[in-house]
Amino acid sequence: MICLAAGALLIPLGAAEITLAWRHSVEKTLWEELWQESPDGLVLAEARVQGSGAGMDPPEGARLEGGFWRWRPKLPGLREVVMRRSGATADWRVCVANSCRAMAELVPAEADPVVLKPCP
Repeated sequence: MICLAAGALLIPLGAAEITLAWRHSVEKTLWEELWQESPDGLVLAEARVQGSGAGMDPPEGARLEGGFWRWRPKLPGLREVVMRRSGATADWRVCVANSCRAMAELVPAEADPVVLKPCP
């Protein structure tokens, strides 16, 4: 199971697969990442972006499906994913089983950073 950690809070998300979503601060396009728990840690199974520009061009091999450029990043499993919340952009969205919530519904709005990691 995957958890969010913010300071002393540990919030189980109730799933071994979640999607993080946010809007790019300049281009205002949607970016999504599908994270899965594995024996190697958290694995980025797919990245999706609705457009390109301002440092967010899809890599070679990305395919356009349903209005999103989609690809599978070649990254090793990670122990944790650290997310910063500047307040200059809309908050992260956390999606579990096609149900999305703003991160502020899960952890305090002032919590920064918030860490995505396998639950202990």
